[in-house]
Amino acid sequence: MSFASRTVIVFIIMLLLEYYFIIKAGRTITAVFPRIGWKKFNTLRNVVLILLNLYPLVLLGFYFSNSKLPDTRLIDYVFIYPFWIYIFIVIQSVLFFPLFLLVQGLIYPFYRKHKDAYLKIENKLILGLIVFFVLYVPTRIIFDYYAVSIRNVVFTKQGVNPALNNFRLVMISDLHADRHTDSKRLENYIDKVNNLKPDLVLIGGDMISGNSQYINTAAEYVGKIKARYGIFSCRGDHDYWAYRPDMQRSIAEMTDALGRNKVPMLNNENLKLDIHGAKMLISFITYTYPDKINPYLLDKLLSDKKEDLNILLLHQPEGGIPEKAAQKNYDLMLSGHTHGGQITFLFPFFNLSPTLIETRYVRGDFHIGNMLLVVTRGLGMSLVPIRLNSTPEITIITINVN
Repeated sequence: MSFASRTVIVFIIMLLLEYYFIIKAGRTITAVFPRIGWKKFNTLRNVVLILLNLYPLVLLGFYFSNSKLPDTRLIDYVFIYPFWIYIFIVIQSVLFFPLFLLVQGLIYPFYRKHKDAYLKIENKLILGLIVFFVLYVPTRIIFDYYAVSIRNVVFTKQGVNPALNNFRLVMISDLHADRHTDSKRLENYIDKVNNLKPDLVLIGGDMISGNSQYINTAAEYVGKIKARYGIFSCRGDHDYWAYRPDMQRSIAEMTDALGRNKVPMLNNENLKLDIHGAKMLISFITYTYPDKINPYLLDKLLSDKKEDLNILLLHQPEGGIPEKAAQKNYDLMLSGHTHGGQITFLFPFFNLSPTLIETRYVRGDFHIGNMLLVVTRGLGMSLVPIRLNSTPEITIITINVN
């Protein structure tokens, strides 16, 4: 399915959600404020809705004219940000609307007998819900743009060389250097990494979003990281996409730029480190949309002799690799890619994210046999230049030797 077709389908779904939201919100407001003549606001409302929905139309216009949407802040603030903030308010609100129908069903005898009184309360609650998300969504987006969370993980392993005790391993991923993840965000992120005084830093790929002009920027910033035993990276999806369709040129330039800054980007190979006599094995596996490791090579790499601490680093925690790594006696597996569910919607007892369509390993820690899989939220953004309920993250894993 082409980009244009997918965009049209998504736009139609969004229009249907908007229609439902507008009808529901309009009826609610009219019910709560019956004396106000809302008809005179219809024209203003329609103009605002047209402006908020211009972005998909502009995007399709540039696509069909074989040109690229200008990469400017003006486009961001006039078209992109207003559209996505509005859409997220709509989706977040609509997710809660069926709960009111559920309540009506559960208390149907009471509802039938006291319908007017119940609807007065329900309409006020719905209006309060909409107002809450109108305030919450943009506030949370701003917070998730500027904040960086430090997540501490303690990994305990028994019977290994005590030289690894209190070893500080920092995991970062998905910098996505671009105009949204600019120098200020990158510098703040890297400063926080260095403040942790890591012994080793591993990066889960996606240094850039896809524009070649940011290759050197990303490489220079990660080159500022200070770690006693080095900084190493695996490959990510977007590292291949600086020069579409010439993916080999993209990955070659990204690897070369990182190498000049003393940050090796390793591809399907094992690295062994000596930590004061303790042995550490790190397997760098390439598993991305454009490049997936050959199964035979994967089995060969995973079958290497195990050491005191065995770590597997790859971008996407998929392809059955987590389960294979656990079977091959890896202690830790580290991944990124998901951005922690970059767009996550609040919902009772369970937060919803489109990322769940792709993987159940969205964020946090997962125990697979004796192996711990750590999925970090990373820093940057893709597809949508916004994070919602997914604060950027640096993960520090402290090794505890018993």
